[in-house]
Amino acid sequence: MTEQQKQNLNETESLDQKTRQPLSRRSFLKIGAGTAVSLTAFGWALSPLANLTEDISLNEFLQQHYERLTPEMMAEIIARLEDEIKHDYGIDPSIQDIKPLNGVEYAYALNIGRCIGCRRCVYACMQENNTSRSPEIQYIRVLELEKGTLDLEKSSHYYNHKAVPQKDKYYMPVQCQQCEKAPCTKACPVRATWKEPDGIVVVDYNWCIGCRYCMAACPYWARRFNFTKPVIPKEEITTEMAYLGNRIRPRGVVEKCTFCLGRTRQGLYPACLEVCPTGSRVFGNVLDPDSPINYILNEKRVYVLKEEAGTVPRFYYFFDK
Repeated sequence: MTEQQKQNLNETESLDQKTRQPLSRRSFLKIGAGTAVSLTAFGWALSPLANLTEDISLNEFLQQHYERLTPEMMAEIIARLEDEIKHDYGIDPSIQDIKPLNGVEYAYALNIGRCIGCRRCVYACMQENNTSRSPEIQYIRVLELEKGTLDLEKSSHYYNHKAVPQKDKYYMPVQCQQCEKAPCTKACPVRATWKEPDGIVVVDYNWCIGCRYCMAACPYWARRFNFTKPVIPKEEITTEMAYLGNRIRPRGVVEKCTFCLGRTRQGLYPACLEVCPTGSRVFGNVLDPDSPINYILNEKRVYVLKEEAGTVPRFYYFFDK
């Protein structure tokens, strides 16, 4: 504010205090003339954001980072998101901000010898996590490989056999590895993705700017970018949603597997594990010495995918023998 504007403001405040009348239109215009010029310049400076934020409300644009949100702020955000989803998809969603459990660190193990490549895990994941059906977004890729080899470059996740498993083939589902040293979190310029105390790497979809640096940093191709508004049939939407999990994402953000945190943080198994017909998936708390996941880690020969990347995954692979 210039010295002339300050003087005008002081004179007006003095006059209004004497008369105890509201600020007049004339005095308002006198004060605001110079300020309007500044605001116009500010608006021009922000104009490049117009196209980037065309789908974002002002409240969403000004939202604080997740770690700074008070319970009251989160309640307002959830109410807004529920209204938006109800308006766009014609359902009544229930969104919760489900926190990590104390004394819990999750890990996942998969028995490659039992997986038959049926992809039921893929579609259960889509159902639970409300991923777009058109274009189709899948968090899990099931790789088909030749028995006796581990050359991922020669694998295929586009196979369309009517019968599985195929002779001389084996199958390796790959999803977010929830890495202890996750390179994706380091690549994010705005801290929209981070590792939670229970080991789950999450994304705040209201904070993500869609730069896709995290996608480039991930050695497992475990993140997906929403190029368009998600298309999901009304009858296929899972209405129980988690803020950092399976709530319907907006266009222009990166999304990923979160070990179904809306389920697992409430004592349930991930959706992909529940539908597996061969029992090849094992999930649990590594801090519990009696958990099935600890049995696998202690009694089986396990290995991690792309160990040379140094990401220290929480997703393990093993065989029965």
